[in-house]
Amino acid sequence: MSQDRAALDVYRSHHASLVDYARVITGNESRAEDVVQDAWLRFRNACNAAAVREPLHYLYRIVRNLAVDDNRRAAQEASRCSGDIEVITHTVASEAPSPEDVAIARSELDVVRKALGELPERTRIAVEMHRFGGHTLAEIAGALGISVGLAHTLVADGIKHCHHRRNRSK
Repeated sequence: MSQDRAALDVYRSHHASLVDYARVITGNESRAEDVVQDAWLRFRNACNAAAVREPLHYLYRIVRNLAVDDNRRAAQEASRCSGDIEVITHTVASEAPSPEDVAIARSELDVVRKALGELPERTRIAVEMHRFGGHTLAEIAGALGISVGLAHTLVADGIKHCHHRRNRSK
């Protein structure tokens, strides 16, 4: 078996545990995946350049070193960005919406109010309870004396109607 094939077999058979190991160090699944991918490239190049006595041990060491380096780089970027954020927050005018944004939101709210008014009473109540009251489907079903499935259907139909009306008004 070629060295390239042997290296690939070691990598494939331990990929999941390497990602878990890197995740513990980086604290992030996506960064852990990137670290393991980079480790594979370095591991493959090292195996092609010379015979590696303990390939699995060597691969884990590469993952650890890259994960630690990744943490250092992330910490440096975070400290650099925190200074940038302070500058940005002092230069941004306000978090309040612009008059144009307020007018658009009011117009959309009027469309949604009208759309809710067009719904059958039970559907309107179900949508209002769910969207504005934060009630669960089970709570809506209990209040209206219907099944949870029917409560779901009423809410979904009502929301679909409101979206349809809102999209038509644009």
